[in-house]
Amino acid sequence: MAVPTPAPDTTQELSLTDRLRQDIIAGNLVPHQRLIEADVAAEHGASRGDVRLALNELITEGLVERIPNRGARVRKVSLDEAIEITEVRGAVESLCARKAAEKLTEEQADELRNIGTAMQVAVERGARDEYSSLNRKLHSRIIEIADQHTAAQTISRLRGQAIRYHFQLSTQPDRPQISLPQHLAIIEAICQRDPDAAAAAMHEHLHSVAVAIEHAAHA
Repeated sequence: MAVPTPAPDTTQELSLTDRLRQDIIAGNLVPHQRLIEADVAAEHGASRGDVRLALNELITEGLVERIPNRGARVRKVSLDEAIEITEVRGAVESLCARKAAEKLTEEQADELRNIGTAMQVAVERGARDEYSSLNRKLHSRIIEIADQHTAAQTISRLRGQAIRYHFQLSTQPDRPQISLPQHLAIIEAICQRDPDAAAAAMHEHLHSVAVAIEHAAHA
């Protein structure tokens, strides 16, 4: 399960769209918060035109919405939509797991297994932030190994839209113990180069996330 607060890329200048997207994903901009063009332009040293273009991109991604006579604001995703988004992610990431199993090199297999070992150690130590970081790294590496660019873009957009619910889920004390065996099953299936098992394990994991999101909302 992926969670928020990704580390900013310091190797290159981020676009205004990327900066605003990161702020939304990290929770620095909260649901229903207004995004006033003049304020955003002043904060980021951008022109009003650049801000307008960035907001339009984020509207297309579903992260921002425009309200008649009130301007743009961060869009609040409903529980039902968050569950649906997670289920769609399950389908797309299952494809990536399948492709990763087909394309995996020995070096990449060692890397995935090392991530799995580090995740086990983090759970044993109760290092939840470290586990969450490794969680993100695992999902990202599987997508990179799969080399499915359209799927990667789709997953990135879906992840951002439902990130608030995933973050709430990640704060549950027992969540790492539940998700760890699922992640290890994904790693093992990919490393065994079994596309069907890899796809099934990823689908089972993200189905579990969707169910947990619903249960957490009604707890």
